Amino acid sequence: MNSGSHTSILYLLLSSALTWCLRGGGVEGASPIVVNTWPFVNATQRAWDTLQAGRDPMDALVEGCSVCEREQCDGSVGYGGSPDTIGDTTLDAMVMDGDTMDVGSVGYLRGVRDAIAVARSVLDHSTETLLAGDGAYSFAVQMGFKPESTETAASHHMYEEWKNNNCQPNYYRNVHGLDGCGPWTPQLEAENEEKEKEGKREDKKGEERDEKKEGKREGKKRLSERYNADINYDNHDTIGMAVIGGDGRVVAGTTTNGASHKVHGRVGDSPIAGAGAYADSSVGAAVATGDGDVMMRFLPTYQAVESMRRGMTPEQACNDAITRIAAYYPSFVGAILCLDKEGNYAGAGHGWTFTFSVVSDLTGGVPKVYSVPPLS
Repeated sequence: MNSGSHTSILYLLLSSALTWCLRGGGVEGASPIVVNTWPFVNATQRAWDTLQAGRDPMDALVEGCSVCEREQCDGSVGYGGSPDTIGDTTLDAMVMDGDTMDVGSVGYLRGVRDAIAVARSVLDHSTETLLAGDGAYSFAVQMGFKPESTETAASHHMYEEWKNNNCQPNYYRNVHGLDGCGPWTPQLEAENEEKEKEGKREDKKGEERDEKKEGKREGKKRLSERYNADINYDNHDTIGMAVIGGDGRVVAGTTTNGASHKVHGRVGDSPIAGAGAYADSSVGAAVATGDGDVMMRFLPTYQAVESMRRGMTPEQACNDAITRIAAYYPSFVGAILCLDKEGNYAGAGHGWTFTFSVVSDLTGGVPKVYSVPPLS
C-alpha cells in the first residue's frame, strides 16, 4: 500500500467524529465546496487549498485529482496500477467546465503520468473533446508533459501474478479459453447451446444467463449479464471530483487507471462526459465510480444533473440514477455523488458501501468523510 493510502486510512481512524453515515438523507452544504468519491482526503484538501489561494475551480480540480495520481490512490488512480491483459497500465481522465460546457478528456493514455492535467490541456489547447491512445500521448508531449512509463515493478508483478493464476479474473465472455490465458477466440451460439446440453459451457456466467432466459423480463426490459462480478473497491475505484468556486462556477472531473486486467484497448466511463462526470453551473454536478463498462451505458452523471434541473434533490437524483442501472443490472457495483449549485450534496451506491469526502467553510476547511450504505 502506498503512503497516500496510509494517510487516508489514518485520517479515517483519527477522525471518526467527522465521519457520518447517511441513511437516505442528503446534506446541506455551501459554496465554495469540494466533493470527491472515496476517502481520498489529501486530494480534497489540496483542491480546497487551491481555491483558498485565489485560484479558479478548474485549477482546484486538477490540483486535487493530481494528488491522487501521484499518490496512486488505492492503486486504481495514476501510474503503476491495474495492468491490462498484456501488462500495460493506461490512464483515463476528463475535466468539464460547467460555465461553458467545454470538456477535455484522454483515454487509453500510456507513457505520460499526468492524465488529468493532459485532459485539461485538451480543453485549453484544442477544440477536441477526447484524445485517445498514441494520439493522446503525442499531444501530451507536444504540450510539454514529461514522457514517463506508466508501468512499474509493482504493476509488472501484478500482471505476472494474474498470469500465474490462469489469467483469472478476466473480462471476456462467450469465448474459447475463458478459464486460461488464451488465445481467446469467439464461441458460436450453436456451440454454447450444445455445451449447455452437455453441461460443459465455458462461459463463466452461463448459469446466470440460463436463469435470465427463464423469463425475467418486464415489457421490453430484459436483465443483462454483461457486467463483471469481480468488480470491487480494491480493483475498481475512480476519483471523481466536483468543485464550486466562490463565484458559483461548477466544474467536475475524473482520473483513473481503470479496471485491473481489463481487455487490452479498453476505455472506461471516466473520460466520457455524462458518464464519468458532468457539470452545469446552472444546476450542479455529478461524478461516478464503479463498473464503468455498465454505467456508461446509462450516462448516469448526465441523468443526475438533469434530474436536479427538474427539481430533484441531490439525494433523489443520485438514487434515481443508480436505480435506473440496477433495473437492468441488479448485481452491478457502482456509485454516484451529486452536488447542486447551492452546495447541497448526497451519494448513492449499489453493491458496496460508498464513501466520499467533502470540504467547505461548513467543515472548517477540513475534509469530512461520509459513508452511504448500498441501496437495497
